[in-house]
Amino acid sequence: METYMSIVIGVLFTIGTYLILSKTFLRIILGTSIIGHGVNLLMLTMGGLKKGGAPLLGFNESSLNDPLPQALLLTAIVINFATTALLLVLSYRAYKVLGTDDSEQLRDHVQQLKDSDDEQ
Repeated sequence: METYMSIVIGVLFTIGTYLILSKTFLRIILGTSIIGHGVNLLMLTMGGLKKGGAPLLGFNESSLNDPLPQALLLTAIVINFATTALLLVLSYRAYKVLGTDDSEQLRDHVQQLKDSDDEQ
């Protein structure tokens, strides 16, 4: 099972890297989100895909699962969601103000603003 998870993690990292290398902000944001999901799967896989009982008192289980990777994973999911939401809002605002989400056109627009400020 860990082998299949490793392949899925590799595919997610590949797709995320491909999207990050594009020019539009939406693809860059989706790429960071997909890499975040790949990291979540990596943490879950490294924590071990074990079959065992919950670590609760009163249950006589022979093997127990470690709750720490699951707690870290839940925290990482929340942070990934918040970061993605923030980046989407910033990208939308930049699109509304500047009229484009292409990073090269935004770079040219910022350079023009700097040049106009230097002339004044």
